[in-house]
Amino acid sequence: MRELKAGFPLDNWGSGCTVLPKNSDKVRYLCTGYPRDGVIMAAGDKLEEAEEIFRKRGGTLRTSEAIRAGIYQRTLYRMRDEGLIEAIARGLYRLRDLPPLGNPDLVSVALKIPRGVICLISALSFHEMTTQVPHAVHVALLPGTERPRLDHPPIRVSWFSGKAFSEGIETHDLDDVPVRIYSPEKTLADCFKYRNKIGIDVAIGALKLYRKRKPLRADEILRYARICRVEKVMRPYLEATL
Repeated sequence: MRELKAGFPLDNWGSGCTVLPKNSDKVRYLCTGYPRDGVIMAAGDKLEEAEEIFRKRGGTLRTSEAIRAGIYQRTLYRMRDEGLIEAIARGLYRLRDLPPLGNPDLVSVALKIPRGVICLISALSFHEMTTQVPHAVHVALLPGTERPRLDHPPIRVSWFSGKAFSEGIETHDLDDVPVRIYSPEKTLADCFKYRNKIGIDVAIGALKLYRKRKPLRADEILRYARICRVEKVMRPYLEATL
């Protein structure tokens, strides 16, 4: 016979469970009818199985993903309560024994908003093209997409359409999570397009840092400038940095 730890939720196994006599620190349940007559089910086994599911999927899962993968919601909460996993955002859990996240905010946004793209000041910061410290994660979405609701981290949504959304996307592997971020050249064009939103000084400063720290790809910058319809605005600043 196998034993269950005390406090295991019986409704995870259906009806027909009988409490057997206690020993020093465990309670045993004899479950009949489900999953099959006369089988003792172990709570510890379910936690181990759930932990293995997390590991096979990179260590981070949304609640809905965990349930689809076969983890009961009660098991998920028990993993949290026993310190096996931690909530890194609302409805987003990660194994606690994994190394600390290097980019927790970007990773959280990428997992919670998989169709979004990191943009503007957040993309500048990632590419080391600004001295600004983002107070929220800037993310681009297509018009018509439901506005996401995150308790943490704070986000600022910008609506990009057509090629202004789809062009220039790079995928970076951060903490084993694919994160979509606009390229340095596309980000420069975006910053000039949204200069009234983020400040023209931020856009000009980003162009100067790009020139110092990145290989110059002027043709790419102008291509994205045309897509974003800011070529006439950008060209004088770009020529001044050459």
